[in-house]
Amino acid sequence: QVALVESGGDSVQPGKSLKLSCTTNQFTLDGYHLGWFYQAPGRAREGIACINTLNGATHYDDRVMGRFTLSKDNTKTTVYLAMNDLKPDDTGRYYCGALSRRHFSDCKLNPWNDYDWWGQGTLVTVSS
Repeated sequence: QVALVESGGDSVQPGKSLKLSCTTNQFTLDGYHLGWFYQAPGRAREGIACINTLNGATHYDDRVMGRFTLSKDNTKTTVYLAMNDLKPDDTGRYYCGALSRRHFSDCKLNPWNDYDWWGQGTLVTVSS
């Protein structure tokens, strides 16, 4: 059974950092690539970063390149999103998604609705 639980969201000032976690299980890692998405109020879900769980390759949206880093703890079934130099435009709910490896050889950032499973999300607010 697929499991995705996000945590780590908070309210921070611009320029600060946060680290989000996506806790999953081995069943999910064996069958799905994982992606981080964010959804600002009133806007569609957007891909930020993803990891190919077969070879560990990561991909990033240009908007977060150099500021956000996706990593996977190989001793745990957890994927992280380290976010640095946060900006007010980063405000939104952040979701972890699972993309079937049966249908896709690599992870991708869009369209978001190709992803099959989602966590409940964690809220990030960046404001002075």
